[in-house]
Amino acid sequence: MAWRQPMTEIDTPNDSAVGFHQVSKSFGALTVFEDLSLTLPKDQITAIVGTSGSGKTTLLQMINGLERPDQGEVEVLGRPVPYENLESYRRGIGYAVQGAGLFPHLTAEQNVTLVAKLVGWSEAKRRSRFLDLLKTVDLDEDVASRLPRQLSGGQQQRLGICRALMLQPGILLLDEPFSAVDPITRLGLYESFEQARQAHPSTTVLVTHDLREARRLAEFMVILDAGEVVQSGVPREVLANPATPYAERLIESQLS
Repeated sequence: MAWRQPMTEIDTPNDSAVGFHQVSKSFGALTVFEDLSLTLPKDQITAIVGTSGSGKTTLLQMINGLERPDQGEVEVLGRPVPYENLESYRRGIGYAVQGAGLFPHLTAEQNVTLVAKLVGWSEAKRRSRFLDLLKTVDLDEDVASRLPRQLSGGQQQRLGICRALMLQPGILLLDEPFSAVDPITRLGLYESFEQARQAHPSTTVLVTHDLREARRLAEFMVILDAGEVVQSGVPREVLANPATPYAERLIESQLS
């Protein structure tokens, strides 16, 4: 596979949902991003790929306001992240992580509907939304009363997606949500996620180290290398035309 010369300008979507404008972020002596500029498309699934330490999770955390840039600005749906009002802001963002992160002492239904209860949804509205989400991800209603330890890894991960979608968020953030399960279960999760997104469309940012996963699920792809965007664009074009030796190695290590 021959790599082409790096792009002088990163390919960016015209209708953006998230923008990083000259963002720098460090943790002590470790610089994660320096003068990062990047836009992510609205109403599409963007896959952020790269090796460990490339900055993928920090990117998600800045979108959600969990981390604040040292310099520059993060803009979401046309407005800067409102650090003075994060609680309200985060209600419009769904977040699903590796291993689902369910509370062990709460039932499946209590886990999924917890935030809806906190923001004042009625019991009937919470129940209706919960049952609708279960159908979307192919879970039986009888999981509702079970604790996480009584559920399989795949069931827990599906519930994690349900919880992220509960408040009908405008943006869905997924941090390696499918990596903790076996390959067969993962395929089922992909199908459930695709069904869920068709039923509940939203802008989605997926962090993954798995290029096969990115190729299957994403409509836009960003490759990170040590905090720098080395390539972005439609997945099939990115994977067919690596822009740097790093991108080429990453693609060949997983897809050759």
